[in-house]
Amino acid sequence: MASARVFVARMAGLAVFGPDGERIGKVRDVVVSLRLDAGPPRVLGLVVDLSSRRRIFVPMLRVADVVPAAVTLASGSVNLRGFDQRPNETLVLGELLDRSVTVRESGATGTLVDAAVEPTRTRDWAITRVAVRFRRARLARRARVEVFGWGAVSGLDVAGAQGAERLLTVFDTMRPADVAAALSELPNERQRQVVDALDDERLADVFEELSESDQRELLAYLDEDRAADVLEAMAPDDAADLLGELPDDEAGRLLELMEPDESEPVRRLLRYDWDTAGGLMTPEPITLGPDTTVAEALARIRNPEVPPALASMVFVVRPPTATPTGRYLGCVHAQQLLRSAPFELVAGMIDAELARLGPDAGLGEVTRYFAAYNLVAGPVVDPEDHLLGAVTVDDVLDHLLPAGWRDRGDAVTPAVPDARAVRRA
Repeated sequence: MASARVFVARMAGLAVFGPDGERIGKVRDVVVSLRLDAGPPRVLGLVVDLSSRRRIFVPMLRVADVVPAAVTLASGSVNLRGFDQRPNETLVLGELLDRSVTVRESGATGTLVDAAVEPTRTRDWAITRVAVRFRRARLARRARVEVFGWGAVSGLDVAGAQGAERLLTVFDTMRPADVAAALSELPNERQRQVVDALDDERLADVFEELSESDQRELLAYLDEDRAADVLEAMAPDDAADLLGELPDDEAGRLLELMEPDESEPVRRLLRYDWDTAGGLMTPEPITLGPDTTVAEALARIRNPEVPPALASMVFVVRPPTATPTGRYLGCVHAQQLLRSAPFELVAGMIDAELARLGPDAGLGEVTRYFAAYNLVAGPVVDPEDHLLGAVTVDDVLDHLLPAGWRDRGDAVTPAVPDARAVRRA
């Protein structure tokens, strides 16, 4: 494979030859997968016009050589199905060129006129350089063009290069934490477009991963009825944390707008200080009666909506099992359930000796508890032996990290998934 850097504008119209030297068609464009951060985008492949006027996609893994006169393909099959651009894909010639960009160091703005691609050490190709044309100086005969590294300019990431509709489609493939990180980097107008388009459940998942400042700002943008709907869809402990940051009168109005069944566990959490087990816990762990079978217990922890930490153990209480009414008997670890016969009852495998956390236990005590017992979840029980909820290790980490840690610029932001490279290679 050629190791030289190639500018995409010069690739347009290049002849494409198969491994046997037969001409297949010509290059029409280059397909890349933009990133959510400033990292160089991966080149997925080429759009090739066949002699039959059909337009196909050729993965870069099938490209053996790129020289000034032609592109040569390596041996192997190429899918002749017509090219269909996917939401996470961007055409360099068709969509990136002529975009307005800003040089990060100087703040100067210009127009992207070309982009250079080259192979990396992993045999992938990436855009590494961009050519930017600046406005012609008053006495100059022609406009000035300079070449910069990809990361030296802004305006070419996913948020800047794709419309809101396509951006939302990309977000559908990502984890809520990654969507939250990307959303926080968007301009205010684009943020609001995304928020308006997301359904309440998805928006609630994203809200749980946003920084406190972003949460407050976006919640203020929502009308109160929708804000209450989003709070209902959030985990009660996350909703309580958010409401705890608001003025009392505003938090009270939102609680009144929430359905009583949804607001009641949030109200219970708000009675405790934020840095106690009662303030950290989720009031909705997996609770079972002692006559529950192992098969039923495993079905509960297999629920994909249950976070992994909460799925690590189930809590056994006397009926009624809903918190905080049932008398706590003990817990059963998920590993114990996996080692037991499906017809056995959880009553026969209860761990009644595991220490319990009181609702007023401080953050330091809770941290020592997890370190001492090597757990990722622990029961919170009141003096009358009622199970109030469970604290998970991720709740503790959220409060141990420095304030505003989600706002830090060094947060990890992954590349947009490029599923085409896997499917079509």
